[in-house]
Amino acid sequence: MATLKQILFREYADKGLNVIVEEMKKKYDQKKGRRFNYDNITYEISRGGVVDENMQFEISSKIPQDELKDHKDMKNYFAKIKKLASTFKNKPVSIEMENIILDTKKNTEKERDYVKLLYSYPLNDLYSDKKISEKIEEMSQQTKGEKPTSEGRAMLTRQGNLALQLVQESTQSFARQNIEDLISANKQARTKRSG
Repeated sequence: MATLKQILFREYADKGLNVIVEEMKKKYDQKKGRRFNYDNITYEISRGGVVDENMQFEISSKIPQDELKDHKDMKNYFAKIKKLASTFKNKPVSIEMENIILDTKKNTEKERDYVKLLYSYPLNDLYSDKKISEKIEEMSQQTKGEKPTSEGRAMLTRQGNLALQLVQESTQSFARQNIEDLISANKQARTKRSG
């Protein structure tokens, strides 16, 4: 059974991931659900989940099959992405090639291959007591003589609300960097292939 901390952290990490999904949909071409398209490659950001005191989420990108000759080329493309992902600042805990078959209409099937990266961040890396103290100091400087307003839940202390705000901000920051890394890796894999 999930603890209160896990439930709240998941909720606020999801809020952070939702912000990134919307940000990417505005920046690039919007698609259905949690997906967007950039340079003819579809990307998707999953919802977050808490597993063993770690916040986890997946980021995936479609392999540009129409640019590749055969299955061997797709495997080579995936291998290039996997190699590039090993150099990311925040390395994924798993990198998989996933095959999805969609029934777009009743009588037709569309097969797609994706690169799927799983990221995992310890819950305690999403906030720190030092950052909470800094935010409290910053808020007290801004609100001298005013009653501080808090957007968080009324049942939590100011520190609790700030911890959840930091969880959301940290998740946004990590996810933004992760998606930018994957976009860059796709660009590099295409360049290496055509160059």
